[in-house]
Amino acid sequence: MVESEFQTFLVLLAVLAGTALVARRLEVAPAILLLLAGTTVAFVPGMPTVELRPELVLLVVLPPLIYSAAVAMSWREFRHNLRPIILLAVGCVIFTAFAVAAATHYFMGFDWGIGFVLGAIVAPPDAVAPLAIARRLGLPRRILVVLEGEGLANDATALILYRFAVAAVATGMFSLPQATGTFAAIVSGEIVFGIAIGWLSLRARHWARDPQIEITLSLLTPYVAFWVPEHLGGSGVIATVVCGLYVSWNGPLWISAATRLQGIFFWDLVIYLIEGLLFLLTGFQMRSIYAQSKAFPLQDIIGATALVSIIIILARFAWLYPATYLPRLMSRSLRARDPSPPWQWPFVIAFTGVRGAVSLAAALALPFVVENGKAFPYRDLVLFIAFGVIVVTLVGLGLSLPAVVRALGLAQAGRAEHVAEHEQEISARREALEAALRRLESITRDREISDEVVGLLRARHEIRTNQLPTSLDPEAREITRAGVALTCELIATERRFIHELLRHGKITDEVRRRIERDLDLEEASLANREHRKLPV
Repeated sequence: MVESEFQTFLVLLAVLAGTALVARRLEVAPAILLLLAGTTVAFVPGMPTVELRPELVLLVVLPPLIYSAAVAMSWREFRHNLRPIILLAVGCVIFTAFAVAAATHYFMGFDWGIGFVLGAIVAPPDAVAPLAIARRLGLPRRILVVLEGEGLANDATALILYRFAVAAVATGMFSLPQATGTFAAIVSGEIVFGIAIGWLSLRARHWARDPQIEITLSLLTPYVAFWVPEHLGGSGVIATVVCGLYVSWNGPLWISAATRLQGIFFWDLVIYLIEGLLFLLTGFQMRSIYAQSKAFPLQDIIGATALVSIIIILARFAWLYPATYLPRLMSRSLRARDPSPPWQWPFVIAFTGVRGAVSLAAALALPFVVENGKAFPYRDLVLFIAFGVIVVTLVGLGLSLPAVVRALGLAQAGRAEHVAEHEQEISARREALEAALRRLESITRDREISDEVVGLLRARHEIRTNQLPTSLDPEAREITRAGVALTCELIATERRFIHELLRHGKITDEVRRRIERDLDLEEASLANREHRKLPV
C-alpha cells in the first residue's frame, strides 16, 4: 500500500517536472498545462484514483501559500493600496456570491441558501494562477500589487461566507446582524492574533540563531497562525496574511543573512512543489467527478457551468468599474490624492478572475447530509459546477490574458515602469555604497587600523562600485551581460581546477566544499544580476 502510494507520488512529480518544461518552452502559465495534464493522466488505464481531500487544501496547503505570498508582499504597497484591495477582496467577493445566488435561484430553481453556498465557493479568484500569468506579462506594478493583495485576503471573505451559507442550509436559519457581527469579530481577532504570532516568530528565530532551526520555525509559523483561528471558528486566512506582512516588514532586522539565503531556496522549492501538485491534483479530480456526473443530464451540467461562469466574469466587471471610479467622483480629496487610472487597468484586473483549487476544496468539503438527516441539496451538481468554472476561467481567461494585455497596451507601460524601478535600484545601491564608504572613513579616523586592512576594504568597495551599470541603454546592458558571461566562464574554470586538485588528493572534500560554496555564492549573485527582467 505504502509502496503504491509512493509510486503514485513519483509519477505526479514526473508529470509536474515534464509539464513545467513544456510550459516554459511554450511560454504558457504552468498552472494551465498542469490542470490539463492532471485531467489527461487521470484517465490513463491503470492509473489509481488520487483523491484531493479538502482538509489537505484548506489546512495543509493553503497556510504556506498565503504566508509566503504575504512575506513577499510589500507592507507599504499593501497599505497604500488597501482601499482597492478591500473593495475586491471583500466587496467583489460578496457581490459575486450574491450575483451567483440570484442567477441560480431565478434560472435554475436553487434555494437562496444553496445559491449562496455555490456563490461563496466560486466567488474568490485563485491566489496563485492569475499572478503567475500577470507577472510574465510585465504589467504595471500597482496592478500586480492589487491582484496580489486581493489574492491574499479574498479567501478569508469567501470561507466565512461559505460557513454562514452552509450553516444556513443545514439549519434553515440565518441572521444578517449576527453574521455581520461575527464577521467583524473574526477579522479584528485574527488581525491581533496574526501580529502576535509574527512578533513571537521573529523573536524565536532571532533567539535560535541557527539557519536550520530558523527555517523550521518559519515553516511552522503559517500553521500556527492559521490553525488556531480556524479551530476557534474563524478563517485563519486573515491571521496568516497579517503574520506574513508583519514578518515581511520587520524581518530584515531580525533574520540573519545565512538564514535568508537558505530560506529563499527552501521556500522557493516548497511553494513550487505545492502549487504544481495542487493544480495537478485538481485536474485528477476530473475522473471521480466524471463518474458521478452520470446522475445528471450532460446538458444540465454544461448549462449550469456556462451560466455560473458568465455570471462570475460579468459580476467582476460590473463591480470593478463603479468601485474604481465612483469613489473618485464623490471625493475630491481622493481624486487629488489618487487620480483615476486609465480604463485599461480595471479591465485587465477584472479579466484575471481565475478560479482555483480553493474553490474545489470548498466544494469537496460540503457535508453529505444536513441536520435533519436528508442529503445536502444539489451537492454533486455544486461540485460539478465548481470544477467546470475552474477549467473555464483558468484555461479560457488564462490563455486569453496575454492577448488582452497586448491589445490594451499595458505591457509597454509595464516596461517603462520597470526601467524607472531599475534606475531607482542602481541609485539606491550606489548611495548605500557611498554610505558604507563614509562609515569606513569614520572608522579609519576613530580606530587604529592598519593600512593593509583599509586598502583591502577600499579595493572591495571599488570593485562593487564598478560592477554597477552606469546606464540602461542597450550598449551598456550588452557590456554588462558580456562581463557576467565571462565571469561565469572563469568561475567554471576554477571549479574544474578545484575538482582536479581533489582527484589528485591535493585537497580534501571539506576544502573543496568550502571553496565551492564561495564560488556558488558569487555565481548566484551574477545570476541575480543577469536575470533581472530588464526591458528589451
